[in-house]
Amino acid sequence: MELRGASAYDEGEFFENYMKRRNRPDSPNNIIEKPILLELLGSVDGKRILDLGCGDAAIGVELLKQGGTSYLGLEGSENMARVAAGNLEGKAGQVQQSSMEEWVPQPEQYDLVISRFALHYLADLASVFKKVHHSLAPGGNFVFSVQHPVLTSSAKSAEGSGRRTDWIVDDYFNHGERAEPWIGKKVIKFHRTVEEYFQLLLHAGFRVDDLREGTPKAENFNSQEEYERRMRIPLVLMFACTKAGE
Repeated sequence: MELRGASAYDEGEFFENYMKRRNRPDSPNNIIEKPILLELLGSVDGKRILDLGCGDAAIGVELLKQGGTSYLGLEGSENMARVAAGNLEGKAGQVQQSSMEEWVPQPEQYDLVISRFALHYLADLASVFKKVHHSLAPGGNFVFSVQHPVLTSSAKSAEGSGRRTDWIVDDYFNHGERAEPWIGKKVIKFHRTVEEYFQLLLHAGFRVDDLREGTPKAENFNSQEEYERRMRIPLVLMFACTKAGE
């Protein structure tokens, strides 16, 4: 069975196994992507924040503690939305269960939009980028991460079991749907090149301020072996963008 988009996390066994992996101290989300995300965000003091595909909204709790005025997590999975609501209880944040495709934003509603490892599930990314642009106040920021295109290009490397020691990059310029073996299931993701992400952002009206590929930092790793393994191939692609004043 193939799992698509946020619905993947409503499959009981997959959700349980994902949460165990996601909350590991040495998860790449925690030791590679998150430090770069916080660096790109800078100060969030006084900002109205939207998180697309918010997952458990733990980052929302953290950003509110850092001075964010408000936080809305948009989440398509019922399981994830329930966990997010629990984490946000009693705080200046809330979760809305909705897919990004169904989301209808109000103009200039947010100062900051973030998304972490969620946008590669979307078939139509152009329309979502345009909605993000519409939802931001002039000068607002859009910061997001996706799985790096060298990984989404081919699912062949993911078909084996155990820790990978080699990776296959193939069909790189053939954009579109991929069925990736992940956590015991086949999960549908959409491959795009770095160039395509960049062009989609420009066409949506954004200025691209920064681009990162998740260079690991040794001080964030407890294992030298794991650090050296993660230095071999990029796991994450990240953009920091601005909606220019209008």
